[in-house]
Amino acid sequence: MNPQELKSILSSGLLSFPVTDFNAQGDFHRAGYIKRLEWLAPYGASALFAAGGTGEFFSLAASEYSEIIKTAVDTCATSVPILAGVGGSTRQAIEYAQEAERLGAKGLLLLPHYLTEASQDGVAAHVEAVCKSVKIGVVVYNRNVCRLTAPLLERLAERCPNLIGYKDGLGDIELMVSIRRRLGDRFSYLGGLPTAEVYAAAYKALGVPVYSSAVFNFIPKTAMDFYHAIAREDHATVGKIIDDFFLPYLDIRNRKAGYAVSIVKAGARIVGHDAGPVRAPLTDLLPEEYEALAALIDAQGAQ
Repeated sequence: MNPQELKSILSSGLLSFPVTDFNAQGDFHRAGYIKRLEWLAPYGASALFAAGGTGEFFSLAASEYSEIIKTAVDTCATSVPILAGVGGSTRQAIEYAQEAERLGAKGLLLLPHYLTEASQDGVAAHVEAVCKSVKIGVVVYNRNVCRLTAPLLERLAERCPNLIGYKDGLGDIELMVSIRRRLGDRFSYLGGLPTAEVYAAAYKALGVPVYSSAVFNFIPKTAMDFYHAIAREDHATVGKIIDDFFLPYLDIRNRKAGYAVSIVKAGARIVGHDAGPVRAPLTDLLPEEYEALAALIDAQGAQ
């Protein structure tokens, strides 16, 4: 799959990030991860991102990373394309990128670099170096310390033919509009704010109809129903699911930093697809929060 073919795939449909399975000791649980991918793949996501943010990329050792990407690629070879999360320092991100390409990933999601702030030119140089280290397609994730502007993205698009996607995790509407207007169809645009469904209608109006769904991990049918309702502008269905599920879900998610991942793993456990605990520095939901989430999921019906 060349970068332009991947871009076409990412330009429509629902995307998702499978959680990474850990056993009770916190080690990667390969068999559980295979079962998870086999369960999720038939629901109709256009692509799956292995070892992304919801997949706890930031907590993985390099040896685990290789096993996770290989497992995802092998398991989904005939069903859905796998993009691999990469990040960290420039040299570290290049090593991850080249390893993911070697293992057969169809593309990369370039997560923000580490803690330190950097100039716009420095961040652009980081993105360019990673893109030029591989031949597969790259999606850059504007979030936290990565805040590329429209002129810099235009420059990167000229220098890096395999930079085919832009994912927005900032929620800066002015910036998003400027990027979408300036770059036009050069990129595939993805909504990437936590619990992206809440922003989906607004982003669709901006010309960004595609987003990544974390709740696909545990209510895949509802996630797909919501996506299709957004696509056909079925405002009644969108409003009902937001009122009945997403707003009370956000109330739980917002109680602690890091719960955007923890609540997804809790949901997976509730529906019988336990992925184990989150790794430090994240913390799992408290018992009362878990029960509140279970009631919300139960109300959504069979998946």
